[in-house]
Amino acid sequence: MSAPPSAGSVNGTSSTKRKEIYKYEAPWNVYAMNWSVRPDKKFRLAVGSFIEEYNNKVQVIQLDEEPGDFTKLHEIDHPYPCTKIMWIPDSKSLYPDLFATSGDFLRIWQLQPEGNIRMECLLNNNKNSEFCAPLTSFDWNEVDPNLLGTSSIDTTCTIWSLETGQVVGVTPAVTGSVKTQLIAHDKEVYDIAFSRAGGGRDMFASVGADGSVRMFDLRHLEHSTIIYEDIQHQPLLRLTWNKQDPSYLATFALDSTEVIILDVRVPCTPVARLNNHRACVNGMAWAPHSACHICTAADDQQALIWDIQQMPRQIEDPILAYKADGAINQIQWASTQPDWIAICFNKAVEILRV
Repeated sequence: MSAPPSAGSVNGTSSTKRKEIYKYEAPWNVYAMNWSVRPDKKFRLAVGSFIEEYNNKVQVIQLDEEPGDFTKLHEIDHPYPCTKIMWIPDSKSLYPDLFATSGDFLRIWQLQPEGNIRMECLLNNNKNSEFCAPLTSFDWNEVDPNLLGTSSIDTTCTIWSLETGQVVGVTPAVTGSVKTQLIAHDKEVYDIAFSRAGGGRDMFASVGADGSVRMFDLRHLEHSTIIYEDIQHQPLLRLTWNKQDPSYLATFALDSTEVIILDVRVPCTPVARLNNHRACVNGMAWAPHSACHICTAADDQQALIWDIQQMPRQIEDPILAYKADGAINQIQWASTQPDWIAICFNKAVEILRV
């Protein structure tokens, strides 16, 4: 990433010894992507295809640092494009090696010790209907990895309870059941994310086509709090919580060139607007190790890192910028390796040292 003249890197140091960018070329357009968090699986990612047919794929890829090449470890079939892929947030390797995908249903997959991938369970809460309401996104609870939340176009969010046996040396099947389902919005729900506030288990927020950000508490589901509404009632597509300070979250609207930062203690009014992109924003990721850094990515082929510690003073310019060879549709910041950001555009996945 290149920096404006006065800016340094996110960590205040820059390394010139090793390569700064590694690239993987997939055989299809890439959309969903996520870093593994297991400490023994550095530089491992899962990536999903975007093919407008009932014939999509998910690959697990791994960077070999010596030659600097990515290798494909596994590939599985996935009917529709994944709307999201996420590895189990298990940085201590206490659970089976799992990842989940959302699309028509929520699927939980396990990487077997012998090397293949097995689908452990398919979670469907529309059992009374032959139709399924597509899942737009999901989130995996970091404090309690037996909890996942999904968002759907049917206006609901569903919290799932997983059973993942943790007996050492035994690999029991993973099973899942609906813990609770709630009507979260007046229209389609596009994203859901657990907050680290209040112990990190029970609080979550969602955004949707009604243009609102709503907060929920699993202990008091009879009411929710609207913490922001878009003035033009534009759909809000994504939200992500600050990894270090749960008072802050970020969101953006459909076809918008700006990311808005919200402070839940001061609802309804954004504390910052990050608006240097020249085309619609597609993704954002908070730094895992810093409360004041966030990366945004857009159709203008740019990934921008911002320092927001001046809030509520206006944030004028990003501190780092990267220009890709195509519109960036996904960005992920590695939680266990905070020097690395992954982006994808067209058929490429690139990881960038910051």
